[in-house]
Amino acid sequence: MASIVPRPKKDGITYQIKWRQDGAWQSENFGDEDQAREFKGIVEAHGNRWPPGWVRGKGFVDEEQRPGDMPFETWAHRVVDRLTGIDERTRGDYRRDIVNHFSALQHVEPSGRVAPATICNITADDVQDWIRAQETGERDPDNPARWLRRPAGPKSIANRHGLLSSIVQAAVDAEPPLRTKNCCKKVRLPRIDDHTVEEMTFLEPEEYARIRAEITFDDARDLTDWLVGTGMRWGEATALQVRDVDLKRGTVSVQRAWKRKAPGEAGAAYWLGPPKTRRARRVVALTAEQLAMVRRRVAGKPPEGLIFETPRGKAWRHTNFWRRRWLPAVEEAIAKGLPKRPRIHDLRHTHVAWLIAAGVPLPAIQARLGHESITTTVDRYGHLVRSLSDDITAAVENAMSPPAAGGNVVPLPTASQEA
Repeated sequence: MASIVPRPKKDGITYQIKWRQDGAWQSENFGDEDQAREFKGIVEAHGNRWPPGWVRGKGFVDEEQRPGDMPFETWAHRVVDRLTGIDERTRGDYRRDIVNHFSALQHVEPSGRVAPATICNITADDVQDWIRAQETGERDPDNPARWLRRPAGPKSIANRHGLLSSIVQAAVDAEPPLRTKNCCKKVRLPRIDDHTVEEMTFLEPEEYARIRAEITFDDARDLTDWLVGTGMRWGEATALQVRDVDLKRGTVSVQRAWKRKAPGEAGAAYWLGPPKTRRARRVVALTAEQLAMVRRRVAGKPPEGLIFETPRGKAWRHTNFWRRRWLPAVEEAIAKGLPKRPRIHDLRHTHVAWLIAAGVPLPAIQARLGHESITTTVDRYGHLVRSLSDDITAAVENAMSPPAAGGNVVPLPTASQEA
């Protein structure tokens, strides 16, 4: 136990805290009794040892700054500004995450004092605290009904953590290194699979037919049929050109997708760029009905002409299509009994559900959708495969069940026969 020893002096009283640590007496002096009692409690809370971060005669001081250290946001912007192989919209998204979300990072020193986050001082505990703060959000203390930071979903947190980890790894890989290890690794993230299924809507064929019946424009109906019939992403389907079609083989090649420019970037808001991932470049087989639609839509168009256009011959924009074509049809179908409110992207999910119901293997679905990894396909749609469990259990039972009575049974060879 530590003790307080008052020591009278000419200019007042000094309060000395004394305790034994590793067999030796330790002491610290205070001119204020309340401060002395507070420090005594801190010493005892640390097992009668000097509190981490405390310097004798000075108190809690800033941890020693390492050479090259800088505020975390400063380092993060340096890393993002130097990234190659990404479009400017993605770079803009990264910059926005740094400002809006990484600014909430802070470092808690061993003493318990909170310090601004730097690229060198953040720890795994700091990252875990940051993730937890995103889960819970932050309310305005003066107005509890108002959010200063709204709670984030598991997928958003995972995406931000991935960017954070790459920024920290850049400090590990720097020459000379600013860190010895990546504090983001092995940090526990919220479960994503508990939320993925709830975010997706799967339409039965008759449910899609209800919506389709309410779409009164042929151009819009062709596009929705294409989306649900091929599983393509919106940006891929609306970027298809005449030259991407092979009428002889009955296929279409996904070579490009619409990209949105970063805010403030000069030029048109959208531009044609590469698909989402390397595997998104793919060839999709068409049905006879889809091929007939393509023949009709490409007639008289140049090689660079878009297959799917507005009635005025312009490229479709997601917002306009959703507001003028998709939403009115869905609302009308709901008024007539449709029990679901699907998004346009749910047509892609619906396509997968139909393939799985027909027994198409997940690797084949991965290739058709253009997923970079089979893990993505399994994580997102694996729960639908459970509908095949009856077929699986029946196959196992059939293989392991004994032969029927009176059947031809082949006797096992005896030891002498084996010899």
